[in-house]
Amino acid sequence: MLHGKNLIAGDWRAGGTTFAAVDAASGAAIEPRFYEATAGDVADACAAAADAQHAYASLPLAQRAAFLRLAADKIDALGDTLTQRAMQESGLPEARLIGERGRTVGQLRLFADEVENGAWQALRIDHADPARTPPKPDLRLRKIPLGPVAVFGASNFPLAFSVAGGDTASALAAGCCVVVKGHPAHPGTSELVAGAMADAVKGAGLPAGVFSLLNGAGYDLGEALVKDPRIAAVGFTGSRAGGLALMQHAAARAVPIPVYAEMSSVNPVVLMPAKLDSAAEDLAAAYVASLSLGAGQFCTNPGVLLAVDGTALDRFVVATAKALEPVAAQTMLTGGIRKAYESSIEKLGAYDSASLIGRGAEGSASCGRAHVYAVSGADFRANGLFEEEVFGPSSIIVRCVDLAEVAAILGAMEGQLTATLHMEEADRADAADLLPILEQRAGRIIANAWPTGVDVTHAMVHGGPFPATSDGRSTSVGTLAIDRFLRPLCYQDMPEDLLPPGLREVDSNVWRRVDGVYMA
Repeated sequence: MLHGKNLIAGDWRAGGTTFAAVDAASGAAIEPRFYEATAGDVADACAAAADAQHAYASLPLAQRAAFLRLAADKIDALGDTLTQRAMQESGLPEARLIGERGRTVGQLRLFADEVENGAWQALRIDHADPARTPPKPDLRLRKIPLGPVAVFGASNFPLAFSVAGGDTASALAAGCCVVVKGHPAHPGTSELVAGAMADAVKGAGLPAGVFSLLNGAGYDLGEALVKDPRIAAVGFTGSRAGGLALMQHAAARAVPIPVYAEMSSVNPVVLMPAKLDSAAEDLAAAYVASLSLGAGQFCTNPGVLLAVDGTALDRFVVATAKALEPVAAQTMLTGGIRKAYESSIEKLGAYDSASLIGRGAEGSASCGRAHVYAVSGADFRANGLFEEEVFGPSSIIVRCVDLAEVAAILGAMEGQLTATLHMEEADRADAADLLPILEQRAGRIIANAWPTGVDVTHAMVHGGPFPATSDGRSTSVGTLAIDRFLRPLCYQDMPEDLLPPGLREVDSNVWRRVDGVYMA
């Protein structure tokens, strides 16, 4: 039974004003109402996290890993109760949410394996050389957790990028306590997952301050959380405006902190000439499926497609229009997101230079209808609106004069999460010319696939140059995400008995670099 309270270090607490959860399809309020966290709740959650930080960071790695696995088990055990509540609050289909629950628990277990592996600590030992002039000291390095992390739940992934999603999993794996600001669009889902996390914290015998959840529908809560001096880093997935606001708050602190914000991307797709000529119709069908998947509410949605104008592109455009016709309008995550999508579509449609290629079937008032527009390369370059992300099932086809114009457009684009090349062997030389441009613009370059979907693995990068993310050196998906919440620490001439595990001479069974040589 949901109660609508905030979780402050193991204690479910009422207080403050309340707000209602909303059924995404009908717009009707759902019981219960949820208490907004107060300034005192924020302070208490952050204080508890700071108090628990040393004990949690000092846990043996096997115990930290066991906690992550227990958290995965607790969330998995919620089963249909979690799925049904998430369906109601997000409007997402059951199969999608079952898969997302699997991804959520899967990444917790993946990070548990990563923690036990220990390689993420980047252990290094450079032995002393007293005979050198000047004498060389004994130096030993490891990476340690930054401290308590504030995580902001995302609207479009109520499980995998929210309360126990990738930011929380990677922060906990790094040894950081976590305070989550739940997304107001799915507070019931957040409460269920937070309860599972609290059970795991207790079951693992950890300090209760390791994890807290704060509810709130306004911006003040997020600002207060980021400005609390005990918070050491921030993980955020959402709009560019939201990410920039958090970055400003973090930078204005007496002690600035890093904000790892995944914000805005149109994920350009290039159809190379030979591939377009040989597979225009197949490419069109896959394009429409990708841009309309999940009502287009993926950060990797293919928002811009570039190709050289000609008969092959004409075939692609005709096939795209035909493929769009039967695409059903889908319930969008919130009424606010749907209104913003409709406003963006109206702006695009108002430009004479943007021609409507086709659109999907009409739906109810809560649904987003798929749209595809086409513009010339010259018009795309002249109007910055065409490069702005439209969060929903829409995309723009850019008719380019030649590959030189494709290259010029790509070179002038903002940073992106992904960039895609569809090509055949005959396109390889031209694709090689585009790769250096794409390498400077994207965090992931895809060949002959569509960008929607992110695999949680060791080699995945879900990041990219600004404004795709606030820090293009990082990723929010995959085991490398742990690096965001660590910093290097060096010990010089430290007595053996005071060194941490992994840096002592007797710790010969761990991966580390000794005098420049990697060994286990």
